[in-house]
This record gives sequence, C-alpha cells and structure tokens, in this order.
Amino acid sequence: MRISGKNMRFNLGDIRLSAQKFTLSITDNSAVSKTNGVPDGYVDGDVEASGEMELTTSQFNLLNKAAANAGAWRALPAFDAMGFGKIDKDELKVEMFGVRIKISDLLDVDANGGSALVHKIPFDITSPDFIKINGTSYLRDDETEDLVS
Repeated sequence: MRISGKNMRFNLGDIRLSAQKFTLSITDNSAVSKTNGVPDGYVDGDVEASGEMELTTSQFNLLNKAAANAGAWRALPAFDAMGFGKIDKDELKVEMFGVRIKISDLLDVDANGGSALVHKIPFDITSPDFIKINGTSYLRDDETEDLVS
C-alpha cells in the first residue's frame, strides 16, 4: 500500500483542514554555469514556493471564521502549515513556513449539481524558513543565516 491523497491531512496554523486538492510547487532558479558555452558548474538562483488548496464550503468556513476573528481575510497573518501522510512504512511530512493565503475562485457554481461546491485558496510561502521535507530543509543554512524569520 502507498500514500495517496486520501491519506494526507493538512494543518494551517491551528486549523485542521481536509482539502479536496492541495498543491505545493517549488521554483528553484539555480542554473548551469558555462564558460565558452561549455558547462562548468552551477550557480545558485532565487527560490520561491506557492500552491493552492481546494476546499469544500465546510472547510472554507473554518478559514472564514479565522478571517472574521482577524477582522478581514487580508488581516489574516501568515501561517505555518503542514501536510502529513502515513501508511504502513511510508510517511511524508511537508512543513511550509509563512503561508500567506488569498482567495481566487470564491464561487464556481454548476447548476446541474453532482459535485460539492469548491473554493480555491492560492498561497505563497513568505518565510526564509521556507519548506522542510521529512524534517530536511530545502534551503542550506548559509542561504538563510542572515535573514530574520
């Protein structure tokens, strides 16, 4: 048996969410260094990470409650988040730091029905702590040592 989307659980700050879909993408602009057109090593590039959650209305309302407590959606602080899945011998823990959420598709209604209403919540990673995968940081210590998190 392998980990599937059904095995993954997500925490956004203190809020436990069940997402219909959850994506996280890392962009690492490191590149090959060349001399006279011939590869001779590499250079570090900038990094960024972003993703999107698709939530049913009941899960979306958990975030809406947090936004109401903050005074507005845009008043929500950046959260630390985690995706975790475990089955038999396989385990995956992805920690995301400084998750800043937005709303993109608040309503996408099909009058024919047949599926639950889903709300899309894109997010960006804003902390230099960035991302850890099973406890291993994506970034080296020397890349973030002078940054305050």
